Amino acid sequence: NWIKKLYFVVNIQSLDLSIQQHHFHKIYRLGILLLLISEIACSTGLHSDRSHMVFRYNEDGNITSLDPAFSRNLENIWATTHLFNGLVQLNDNLEVIPDVAEQWSVSADGLLYEFKIREDVYFHKHPGFGNKKTRRVTASDFVFSLKRLLDPQLASPGGWVLQNVKNIEAKNDRQLTITLKKAFPPFLGLLSMRYCSVIPHEIANLKGVDFRKNPIGTGPFAFKNWEENVKLVLRKNPLYFERDEKGEALPYLEAVAITFVPDKQSEFMLFLQGKLDLLNSLDNSYKDELLTQEGQLSEKYRKKISLQKGPYLNTEYLGFYLDSHSTIIQSPAIREAINTGFDRKKMMTYLRNNIGFEGDKGFIPKGLPGHRENRLLEYHPEKAAALVKSFEKQTGKKVQITLATDPNYVDLCEYIQRELQKIGISIKVDVMPPATLKKARSQGKLEMFRSNWIADYPDAENYLSLFYSKNLSPSGPNYTHFNNDTFDSYYHDSFMINDAEKRSKHYKTMDSLAMSMHPLVPLFYDQVVRFTQKEVEGLTLNPINVLKLKKVWKKKNRYK
Repeated sequence: NWIKKLYFVVNIQSLDLSIQQHHFHKIYRLGILLLLISEIACSTGLHSDRSHMVFRYNEDGNITSLDPAFSRNLENIWATTHLFNGLVQLNDNLEVIPDVAEQWSVSADGLLYEFKIREDVYFHKHPGFGNKKTRRVTASDFVFSLKRLLDPQLASPGGWVLQNVKNIEAKNDRQLTITLKKAFPPFLGLLSMRYCSVIPHEIANLKGVDFRKNPIGTGPFAFKNWEENVKLVLRKNPLYFERDEKGEALPYLEAVAITFVPDKQSEFMLFLQGKLDLLNSLDNSYKDELLTQEGQLSEKYRKKISLQKGPYLNTEYLGFYLDSHSTIIQSPAIREAINTGFDRKKMMTYLRNNIGFEGDKGFIPKGLPGHRENRLLEYHPEKAAALVKSFEKQTGKKVQITLATDPNYVDLCEYIQRELQKIGISIKVDVMPPATLKKARSQGKLEMFRSNWIADYPDAENYLSLFYSKNLSPSGPNYTHFNNDTFDSYYHDSFMINDAEKRSKHYKTMDSLAMSMHPLVPLFYDQVVRFTQKEVEGLTLNPINVLKLKKVWKKKNRYK
């Protein structure tokens, strides 16, 4: 079969077909990709009758490193989740549960964390360990792994996770203590991040070994082969310590195969052909093909594939630079008019196929404690128009604003442009490359900008930090330069509240306070959207959209 496919790819150029050149390139690429999928099936080392034990997905954004110290983007996080473990982990409800640490305690003042390490966790096999080719994980391994994040020569982007840590110490092989400089209730959530994975010092420091490309961890899958920009293959870890509810060893799958196809339409076609098990995206090129306006699977696909949806800790918003010299941006009335002058419900229906939730309840997204149930922002075009007219009458100025965005959100910004024109606000949409937009936003060069915030850890403090006055950009994430003494006081107080329910209530108060001054415009709270083949079982969702495959299995592939 692969010879036939290769013949097709090589000889298609000679066929006298009246197709446009870009159509040929798509067919050509697809032929190459089919060959690649076949090659990956062989490279896993599994016979064809067990190929259904391989889970295949694509990363159009590519993977830059398999070292957890560089697990900054979602592509790297997914890969390192398969390969590594930390002290603690998050379940699908974002609750902190044991991982390599079987239990822990926190001192009354919130400064001292003591962890007890499991005795049955072993690193993946590697010749660097000597004759046994593996060894048991100890508390000292976590001391090495965490302190490594602070090594200036390594230059890990995850060093900030430990900025509040005073000391890390192993009392013995099973006892680890971490002392903080000041209390920080979300600290356990920080430790669940992939940055904090345990790695072996022998292999990480082994001369001539690039840990980025040759990772050794403790995870459910072990590294086998990585051909950058082409494919990554992981195999089942026979030493993995976790078991399911029935006591059966995890993982169920034999292998994970990841391709790096940058073209989303090619990825979509491969998925429809059953060559990929997962489609983790909702690109505009096929959004209307797969989904109805109500956000459900189109009728013709309901028997072929499955759809999973759930809250995603990502708030999409428009920000105002409040230190702008523009009297328009500095006007709370105009910022309120923009917040209430467009219909979020219509926006979600026609531009998002109802994937996501209307951003009318503050900045904290759905799925996170602290998210409000009642609306803070109502669609009220008449009142918004009156606010604009009053401003123009008082200042003698027309309300004209430039909104900066990147190409991926032009349709959304143009929708807002049209809606706000109806209430007397003229919006000029300035489209720029993502990197240019990010830099200009950080430097305060944009009076209004489209942006989003994805949670680093599962606590609403992560979102509210964008309003803290000491986090002003470019050194912090407060891109709007919101500055309010009362809010800062609430922010400081939140670190002393250990009770989760009380802290959630406190966060709601903070969110309401910030939103009352309209420093930004929440657009929508995102959703995790995954399409899978019908054979895939056991795949669950979580609000941070991490792909967990240790409890996933596949029924016999109907395409075979």
